Amino acid sequence: MGKGTKYIAKYPDKNGIIPYTKEEDAIWAALYQRQMKVIPGRAAPIYMEALDKLGLPADRVPQPEEVSSVLRAHTGWEVAPVPALINFDDFFKLLSEKKFPAASFIRTWDEFDYLQEPDVFHEIFGHTPLLIDSNFAAFTEAYGEYGLRANKEDRVKLAALYWFTVEFGLIDTTEGLRAYGAGIISSPGEAVYAVESDTPERRPFDAVDALRTPYRIDIFQTVYFVIDGLEDLFELAHKDLFALIAEARRLGMHEPTFPPKEAEKQTANM
Repeated sequence: MGKGTKYIAKYPDKNGIIPYTKEEDAIWAALYQRQMKVIPGRAAPIYMEALDKLGLPADRVPQPEEVSSVLRAHTGWEVAPVPALINFDDFFKLLSEKKFPAASFIRTWDEFDYLQEPDVFHEIFGHTPLLIDSNFAAFTEAYGEYGLRANKEDRVKLAALYWFTVEFGLIDTTEGLRAYGAGIISSPGEAVYAVESDTPERRPFDAVDALRTPYRIDIFQTVYFVIDGLEDLFELAHKDLFALIAEARRLGMHEPTFPPKEAEKQTANM
């Protein structure tokens, strides 16, 4: 969801197969191999178990139906291949229908280490495993339903809630602090930083607090929110999110815990 992209969407053929090239398969294999060296001991056990159940191929880009068939058997979800960028209406509609919108392109070698927009590796490896879990799946479906009913201003707040949970959420486990957010799990640098660094602030999850917290998409996060279990998200799905948004708006935004982009540019120029 954004203004533009250099990437071109790939579409399934008449048999539902997306024609990925050997080079694209090689990029997936390299990304998969790298992350499987990074996330053990840092990703939540529930994510690792779900990843094992999903059975993603290690040597090629998985096909949408391969992933969907497993998700359907567990929670009724499926993957919907989409262009790199879709609008909020389409995004929320698909989630409300238990269809996860997954970008169909994969990054190029020159953006192997960092890609600002989500590609198929981020979407499939990062997001889809936890859709096997009923609590996480219920929250994601409810989130989509709220998004369909929300106005433009409320959708901005809902994006913040998604950011601090589904994308960059941490979870307290019997094994210690672990990551469950897709933005952390699909990033080699942030997977280490979010769980092990002393730099970021980690707060117990509170929806109103998260809704009031500024964030940037182009840096490691300065604030993470920690849930006690995916049951917390299930409970959140059954609360009045619009009432929580109204309370957050009444209280106002917190001060940013990071420098503004312009200040960084000026410092670099000096």
